[in-house]
Amino acid sequence: MPLEAISAPHLALLFAAALWAGAQNQLAGGGSFLTLPALILCGLDARAANITSTVALFPGQLTGGFVGRKLASGVEGLSLRALVLISLAGGAAGAVLLLLTPSTFFARMVPWLVLFATAAFAWGSFGRKPTAEDGPRLGPAAAGVIQFLISIYGGYFGGGIGFLMLAALAVSGLAMRAAGATKNLLAGAMNLTAVAIFLFSGQVHWVAAAVACAAATLGSVIGAKMLHRINERVLRLLVVLIGVALTIGLFLRAG
Repeated sequence: MPLEAISAPHLALLFAAALWAGAQNQLAGGGSFLTLPALILCGLDARAANITSTVALFPGQLTGGFVGRKLASGVEGLSLRALVLISLAGGAAGAVLLLLTPSTFFARMVPWLVLFATAAFAWGSFGRKPTAEDGPRLGPAAAGVIQFLISIYGGYFGGGIGFLMLAALAVSGLAMRAAGATKNLLAGAMNLTAVAIFLFSGQVHWVAAAVACAAATLGSVIGAKMLHRINERVLRLLVVLIGVALTIGLFLRAG
């Protein structure tokens, strides 16, 4: 994408949104709910904003997956290596699918995608938490198929993938602590291939991506330091409220 000038006020807004997003991702997740609308306000179309947001937030996401890698594990009958390979393939498929989606069509889809992501986030934050002991477990084939579908969605849009993976891994038999570390690693894997494709797509606004990446990285450091001082439930509620407001705004804009 050409490096069109973005006004100083819009860059300041983007920096503030990405700073908050980086901290939010460390504390509760849902940072893309902040960067996506900020990038749209900067003048990017919905698809380019989604791609630029994914690229900008990826370094912090990759760092989070790397830090917790020792706790990550596979599920019964499906190794961690297999889950990573499935995530890499799904992320690539989702990225290609996004690039094949016309910008105008994707813009009409965004309100529905944000609605779905908000619902997934709310369910994962305040709904009944799945555990390894709840009911029948997913078999390795089912776990692999579900992870592939989640990875396609992750490469395509990505909102709410953390909670979708957490639920799938938990009902596949992983304890919640291991499931949390595994989903962070797999999220980094699916976005690794997606970002690799996006980098050569011509859809990344590099000025906006650089500003958002720097701010989000700084926000991640701040968020990590605040991790034990902030009420996580309040933060998750705030993310849901942001998602609801964003969904309403996007539907009104599409109308």
